[in-house]
Amino acid sequence: MADSTLPAHASVVVIGGGIMGCSTLYHLAEMGVTDAILLERNTLTSGTTWHSAAQVRALRHSHNLTRMIQYSVDLYARLEEETGQNVGWIQKGSLSLATTPDRAVNVRRQEALAHAFGINAQWISTGEAKERWPLMNADDVLGAVWSPEDGRVSPSDVCAALVKGAKARGARIFEKTGVTGILTKDGRITGVETTQGTVMCDAIALCAGLWSREVGAMAGADVPALACEHFYLLTKPIDGVTGNMPTLSDHDNHLYIRDDSGGLLVGCFEPMGKPIKPGVLNADFEFGLLGEDWDHFEPMMMNALNRLPALETAEVKMLLNGPESFTPDGMFMLGETAETKGLFLGCGMNSVGMASGGGAGMNLAHAIVHGHTAYDLGEADAKRFAPIYNSLDHLMARAPEILGTHYEIAYPGRQLKTARDLRVLPLDAEYRAAKAHMGQVYGWERPLYFGKTAEPQMTFARPDWFENVRAEVKAAHEAAAVFDASPFGKIEVTGPDACAFLQYVCMRNMDRPVGTAIYTAVLNSRGTYESDITAHRIDTNHYRLFVGTNAIKRDLAWLTRHRDGFDVTLTDSTEDYAVLGLMGPKAARIVAQTGAPELNELGYFKVGPAHIAGKHVRAVRMSYVGEAGFEITCKAENARAIYAALTQAGAVPAGLFAQTSMRIEKGFAAMGHELDGDISPVVVGMAGMAKKTGGFVGAEALAEHVKTQSLSMVTIILHEDTAVPIGYEPVYLGDKIIGQTTSAAYGYRIGAPIALAHVRQVEDGAAITVDIAGRKVAGVMRVGPVFDPGGERMRP
Repeated sequence: MADSTLPAHASVVVIGGGIMGCSTLYHLAEMGVTDAILLERNTLTSGTTWHSAAQVRALRHSHNLTRMIQYSVDLYARLEEETGQNVGWIQKGSLSLATTPDRAVNVRRQEALAHAFGINAQWISTGEAKERWPLMNADDVLGAVWSPEDGRVSPSDVCAALVKGAKARGARIFEKTGVTGILTKDGRITGVETTQGTVMCDAIALCAGLWSREVGAMAGADVPALACEHFYLLTKPIDGVTGNMPTLSDHDNHLYIRDDSGGLLVGCFEPMGKPIKPGVLNADFEFGLLGEDWDHFEPMMMNALNRLPALETAEVKMLLNGPESFTPDGMFMLGETAETKGLFLGCGMNSVGMASGGGAGMNLAHAIVHGHTAYDLGEADAKRFAPIYNSLDHLMARAPEILGTHYEIAYPGRQLKTARDLRVLPLDAEYRAAKAHMGQVYGWERPLYFGKTAEPQMTFARPDWFENVRAEVKAAHEAAAVFDASPFGKIEVTGPDACAFLQYVCMRNMDRPVGTAIYTAVLNSRGTYESDITAHRIDTNHYRLFVGTNAIKRDLAWLTRHRDGFDVTLTDSTEDYAVLGLMGPKAARIVAQTGAPELNELGYFKVGPAHIAGKHVRAVRMSYVGEAGFEITCKAENARAIYAALTQAGAVPAGLFAQTSMRIEKGFAAMGHELDGDISPVVVGMAGMAKKTGGFVGAEALAEHVKTQSLSMVTIILHEDTAVPIGYEPVYLGDKIIGQTTSAAYGYRIGAPIALAHVRQVEDGAAITVDIAGRKVAGVMRVGPVFDPGGERMRP
């Protein structure tokens, strides 16, 4: 029975009584926050949770997401022992069908990943798949991946067990208690107003599912998630459905299928879903469903009839249409918001709430109690979205496509089609005139490569843009190319304590002379990467920080929350400036020819002012691609004149694909690939950059890592020229998996496919193999850069 009298104060208030809210409350109580309370407007599980198909498939595209779901499985089993509440766990495995050659590559890549993560999965023949699912028509099936450890649960029973466990530890539940307002002071959560009174609190876990965007807005925070209609068909009992069977995933036909009470449950993630406008699902939408839409479901029904001929004569119980919420990139939101301190998100579950809920709730509770998730979940960071993504127009366009991408093949270079052109670069017109193929990063349209003559065909083989990128790398290697770094976040740090503040938050010595550029890690208290940045010291009390394109919101929030006691001002100047990287052996001639010969006098990692085409610039001699050159910062409105001068003098535009290839050849680590919140500078060979003794965030932890850790990042060169690694492939030494690739590309300057990888056994020159979709490709492990290892080309 739910409690009736609200307390005056609770350490943490959890809003929402679905799987995420119940799991977060349970874990908060388990971590010692025994006065936490949960508020539910209606009754527990009455939003999305109750109608979940509740599949629990362990494998995800990253190790930590997979680890999170494995935790869910272990938790659900543990809960049954702890509380006596059956959770309905049925472990009959899952079958992922391949009916096209590319899908076979896709699922075999997943099988290879499973092996890297210690999950049991194997490719089986069509005949073996048919044995496991006799009811299916297997005429077009090429094979399948069998995952015997997958299963499903009963959503309401899992939540009942979580609630029982939470209450046993002192947590309390308040049903029929709607949130009407959120109280804040100085950008920090202080309380929650409800239909039953006001509760003061230190933090809120916002787990309100379909309604999270509206509740977040009460606290002044962006929560870009939108509900879409989600369909599954239920039939009455069918001959041949005896007992529980594996879940059948037929992604080429957008279907998932399982038994249900002797009949079948046939669900879909159709290519383009139906969005639901905010307000349609009102406060009375309790255990609610939307209207059956047979016209919309009909194409999926035709696919299902082809796969399951028995459906032809089956009696339909109902076409269930239950709303699910989706985010702009298909990943849930977890952690503290940038806008409001103490407001933590656990929402936007994109139809994987039951599988993820146990582990996601644990990580959210961990973030509230300890200030960070239990392991790196950067891809789910609540601060990863540009504010523009929260616009209703964009969500209404994007969310339906995201629903469809669940079952799309994850081709390298794939781009979303909806909600594009949200933010364009100052040189957008010039790039489109040069036939740029654009990719979206943090809302920005960035050129991926140039000279596009037709839309590229998606493939796992050598891509259509292979020769375009080769030409761009050749230009940067032999002449000069322009790379656009304008979307990089830029933060002005000014004030009397600018230097002292950066000495505190940065790993390297930031007290360098005016006119110096400094590349540094920003560590957290655990001595692992929070960010990596480049800082320009423009004046004694003025630094300009350059941060990752999609890290601006996160990094600005991190810096803001660490500036107490320092007299500094932090300003986001991202859109004020354009940044053009002029790279290549002819860069020196070009800057001299366009009016800035003094830039050639700059030392390496030195910054200086000049004029190009009569426009003021500030340039630094440095290189992210391993060729001599300059990163030129100018006012955004001057970019066109400067770019025109550089290209007229012989430079050609180059895109992100060329930059990535060259970065990997140089062994330069990147956030979200080689660097994250689980990685310390030691394992990427950068601990030696900490030239200071203590005094910075993470110093003590880093000192411990230096004693206990060793290098793990290596470069892999593959011997097979046509192999196409794309990242996240297992690396074998003999018959043992020793790690995984993190970034991969073709290395045009060394003439071979290459990858960066983290491995447990570093051995320069060791013969290794990389599993690319079930095929072992031979290669060699190298320590350090494989192109120009001494860096002579960058320092003319």
